[in-house]
Amino acid sequence: MADCCSDKAGEIEALRNRQSATLKIVLGINAVMFAVELTAGLLAGSVSLVADSLDMLGDALVYGFSLYVVARGAKMKAIAALFKGSIMAAFGLFVLGQATYRMIVPQVPVFEAIGAIGVLALAANSLCLFLLWRHRADDINMSSVWLCSRNDIVANVSVLFAAFGVWLTGSGWPDILVGLALSALFLRSALFVLRTAITELRENNA
Repeated sequence: MADCCSDKAGEIEALRNRQSATLKIVLGINAVMFAVELTAGLLAGSVSLVADSLDMLGDALVYGFSLYVVARGAKMKAIAALFKGSIMAAFGLFVLGQATYRMIVPQVPVFEAIGAIGVLALAANSLCLFLLWRHRADDINMSSVWLCSRNDIVANVSVLFAAFGVWLTGSGWPDILVGLALSALFLRSALFVLRTAITELRENNA
């Protein structure tokens, strides 16, 4: 029995080490891409790129917090998920504000920059999703992290559609519409993660 418990503890420790290593890699990728996308988005006047950069920043913060709670209990992991959901909601509202501003003060963004950075971001997030795939069902902590990464792929593809739309129409509206769609995605995901986290906290406090 003692050997069984020891083996189980070793398996859990090995899982935590794998989770930590994966989170460190994806945190670094997202931190770098945040700086790249934010700079490009501001220079190109693109709502969709700024939105995607904020998503990268949010993910970097999420991964950092997830790394902190890897070795902690279910309650702390639920609190981490609550934090992640709050970040998603905050960025969703911020992007909504940016899109609204661009409706009032129109600007045609540089579609070449949107497309080039969009492809780079898609490649970076595809790598993150690949790394996180095997951890998606480990626990609520890793599940919410994987959900963030999955949303990133949707966001990146949307940014590429924005670039194509701006090029096709010569208007900033495709960029604004993608920004609004990303805002809705962030808010929807935030609601799901917050609900799951609250349920988990209630069960742990019961």
